[in-house]
Amino acid sequence: MQHDDFVSRVLGVVESIPPGHVMTYGDVAAALGSRAARAVGQTMAYYGSDVPWWRVIRSSGHPAVDHESRALEYFRAEGTPLLWSTSGAFRVDLSVARWTP
Repeated sequence: MQHDDFVSRVLGVVESIPPGHVMTYGDVAAALGSRAARAVGQTMAYYGSDVPWWRVIRSSGHPAVDHESRALEYFRAEGTPLLWSTSGAFRVDLSVARWTP
């Protein structure tokens, strides 16, 4: 039961992130009074497909591994602030886009 509660709480935080904003895995954990960023990642991997998963990113500002191109579509559609490198790689501008519930 405790596991299901953690999952539902993580998903609730993720659902509350407004379009154009993001939280890191650690931010989501902290919003729950936890330091379990990896558990947030696992929750998103197993249960996050029905919530705005692209709004939860790594602390580097990069989206989930192997989901970069799909996340980029959502970021562009929502106007999420991005930073681009000369090589064409991107990351979310956390200084502007980070959201705190």
